[in-house]
Amino acid sequence: MNINIQSVHFKASDDLQKHIHEKLRKLFVHSDKIIRADVKLFEEGNGQTTQFCEIRLVIPGDDHIAKKGAETYEKAVLDTVDTLRKMIRRAKK
Repeated sequence: MNINIQSVHFKASDDLQKHIHEKLRKLFVHSDKIIRADVKLFEEGNGQTTQFCEIRLVIPGDDHIAKKGAETYEKAVLDTVDTLRKMIRRAKK
C-alpha cells in the first residue's frame, strides 16, 4: 500500500497522517487492485468548510478521485474516504 500525502502551505501533523493512513487502509480492504492513494490537503474559501481533502486512488484502467470539504481535515478525510468507498462498490457491480 502506497499513500502519498501532500499538504499545501502547512505541515500535516503525525496524528493527521496516522488518521489518513488508518482510514485509507479500509479502502484497500474493499479493492485489492488499488496501487496507490494520492492525498492532497489544502484550505480554500471563506465559509465554514474551508479545509479540503482530495484523494486520487490509482487503479489500473479506472482511477477514482473525490474531493470534500469540512471544518477540520479529519472530517474532510472521513467524508472523502466514504465517497471513494461508494465509488469502489459501484465499480464492482
